[in-house]
Amino acid sequence: MKNMGVIGGGSWGTALARLLAVKGYPVTLWTYEEQVAQDINQHHENRSYLPGFPLPDHLMATNDLLEASMEKDMVVLVTPSQHMRPVLERLAFSPETVLVCASKGIENDTLMTMSEVIAQVASENVAARTVFLSGPNFAREVARQLPAATVVASRDEKTARWAQQIFNTSSFRVYTHSDVRGVELGGALKNVMAVACGISDGLGLGDNTRAALITRGLAEICRMGSRLGASPETFFGLSGMGDLVLTCTGGLSRNRKLGMELGKGRSLQDILSGMNMVAEGVYTSLSAFQLAAKVGVETPIINEVYRVLYENKSPQTALTDLMIRALKAEN
Repeated sequence: MKNMGVIGGGSWGTALARLLAVKGYPVTLWTYEEQVAQDINQHHENRSYLPGFPLPDHLMATNDLLEASMEKDMVVLVTPSQHMRPVLERLAFSPETVLVCASKGIENDTLMTMSEVIAQVASENVAARTVFLSGPNFAREVARQLPAATVVASRDEKTARWAQQIFNTSSFRVYTHSDVRGVELGGALKNVMAVACGISDGLGLGDNTRAALITRGLAEICRMGSRLGASPETFFGLSGMGDLVLTCTGGLSRNRKLGMELGKGRSLQDILSGMNMVAEGVYTSLSAFQLAAKVGVETPIINEVYRVLYENKSPQTALTDLMIRALKAEN
């Protein structure tokens, strides 16, 4: 029987921990908040982040990172991307432990993807065996065991197939992939596009606008990914187009909701103060804007989202400026 650790007790971390526990694996779930861990252990439910879903008795919560990572066959990383580095530095896992990264983002300042952070903090050998899980998956729907699909990507094919077997269920279909860079970038950059679509929806601009933003957003993701060494074909799969469509249109998308509130005129600070979970698109938009400038890629949607979030640009002006750019061929 494999022993599993899950680092991150938000909705997605709890949903993945529950999935593994329902399959019979003993799971230790690390949560940042002591009260959340106590609540899970007492009531067998994460009433703060995933209420309404009972958790098996062999899923235990802790605030101790060592307890959640030592002597584990697999450790699943589900922390916000900007906290990945300090959390990794405090983990204790053996060379045989398989890391599965389910966090989506690009680190601010360093502009590193999560695989690059893992390589720098742990080792290149650890990163080469790490599995990256990404796809169009809302936590509540996975917890409800509604049919869903996802991707596990790794440079090590054997490890990817192993993780595929671990996570696959009759309602959660898992595919393997070898393009780690593409899977990572698709999962990170789609959050920025979801903020853009949310802004459009908040302004009441309609279905045509949203469809245009999704399509041209995919073009930006492909351009950025290709420049950074990813395969363009990856972005037409589950971790690219699939996740992009879900996050830009789904009612459970935190990034889209944040964008909608911006479109309605609320300030970013006011919106963030009322959220109990992280909207990764806020942080990724800064990294993506800087990364695009660094590698010389044209990303007009990412640029405008950045200006709305970090330069207080009017959402209406940002959408207008996207429309009045110089005309060009579609590519």
